[in-house]
Amino acid sequence: MTFSLCAGTRRVAPKLGGVERAEAEAILDGDRETAVGLLLRLDELAGANQRLVEANGRLEARVAELERRLNRSSRNSSLPPSQDPPSAPPRPRRPGSGRTRGGQPGHEGRHRRLLAPEQVDEIVEHWPDRCRSCAHVFAEPERVDVAEPSRRQVAELPPIAVRVTEHRLHRVCCPECATVTAAEPPAASRWAFGSRLQAAVVTLAVRNRVSRRDTTELARELFGVELSTGTVDAIIQRAGDALAGPYTELEQRIKTAAAVNIDETGWKTSGGSRTLWGALTSRTAVFRIAAGRHAFEARALLGERFAGIVCSDRWRGYDYLDPIQRQLCWAHLLRDFAAHSEGLSEQHDFGCAGLVIAHDLFAAWDAYQADNDLAQLHAQIAPLQAKLRTLLEHAARKSPRTKYHRDFARNLLKRWPALWTFAHTDGVEPTNNHAERGLRGAVIYRKLSLGSQSERGERTIERLLSASVTCRLRKQSLYAYLTQALAAHARGDPVPALT
Repeated sequence: MTFSLCAGTRRVAPKLGGVERAEAEAILDGDRETAVGLLLRLDELAGANQRLVEANGRLEARVAELERRLNRSSRNSSLPPSQDPPSAPPRPRRPGSGRTRGGQPGHEGRHRRLLAPEQVDEIVEHWPDRCRSCAHVFAEPERVDVAEPSRRQVAELPPIAVRVTEHRLHRVCCPECATVTAAEPPAASRWAFGSRLQAAVVTLAVRNRVSRRDTTELARELFGVELSTGTVDAIIQRAGDALAGPYTELEQRIKTAAAVNIDETGWKTSGGSRTLWGALTSRTAVFRIAAGRHAFEARALLGERFAGIVCSDRWRGYDYLDPIQRQLCWAHLLRDFAAHSEGLSEQHDFGCAGLVIAHDLFAAWDAYQADNDLAQLHAQIAPLQAKLRTLLEHAARKSPRTKYHRDFARNLLKRWPALWTFAHTDGVEPTNNHAERGLRGAVIYRKLSLGSQSERGERTIERLLSASVTCRLRKQSLYAYLTQALAAHARGDPVPALT
């Protein structure tokens, strides 16, 4: 109720719902014009009220969407676990496992194996001095074993010091022609540091992600050699130059592989935004730094005529591939369904139904990994395909209720064959975890080093990362391989391939 002053009398007159008392009395007295004017005003107010209700609904939906984005974590998005805030809920375990952390009941455990006696550098015999019961002191002839002695082995580093070799190149004057001839320097003296020391420096930088400054400290404390940060950087660049040929061979293997896991992440070069691409098979890894996350970068990495299967996420840079040539990552889809399950109304129901299907799919895949029964896998996958198809087709219909998950459903329907490649193609898994694990070390390296500083630095790090991860996949020593590669590079010989 509002109030107004009547002219002349200064009397306060009540105003009911925006209607003056005089207007109300006029309507009761049958004044047609006043009644019509009032109804028109009420109609305007009703329209304005409806617009406010609609605007309020849009604002509520917008607030809900912003809250959903604010609550993103590795559980419901593609964010890595390292980006989770402290308030993020714990990542749920797969239903049905029922296992606790640590060794499971019945697991025999793993223990350090003793080396054979011929592999031991020193054996020290220990005999008891006296009887533990009567304190009798054992004489030398009484020291006779009544059972096999127990063995304890202790591994220890000897005092480490770099061995410095001085090469003296003598000059001799020929007695016949008086020409002075100097001795030829050996290939090992080409640089001030040997191949093993250089390989250790590169391994610390790339595999263990030790900074240049920390590497100089480790070299001084562990090896007793003084290195400057500039020298460390020069050694790393030299190793990158040595790996140019092996890196090209790895690229060719990726382009002819039957199945490849591929992923990409951000990179920095001199502060500018770049993209680090990674393509991995079971025994090969290739990393490439490019300008962006576009299809032509994927083509450059995989090759124009790539005929294998590509396992990836739903990033549009891979859409140039036919869906039958792809496998979408179900781990990403699981997080997508989790995000939708945190929505409202039909979006919530859609997400929950998708989560059930995804969990059942992973249970079927785990069973297949255990018994390798392909027929059983197909029998378990078939009803999941039907359920998911029905769910996606219902969600893809244009309706205000499917606003927030309609595009996701249509995206999956468009790529439908790429959801099930793992079920009929050997060597293909339903997730892209292999590529994500391969990129993990590179991401940590980027965060610690802030990326690269030049184009040459990009070529160096992509070659060294490729060699590092490839060696790990093949259970091969990166240090031993770099030693061979740098020694061959110093001699001018072909650098051995990663085999």
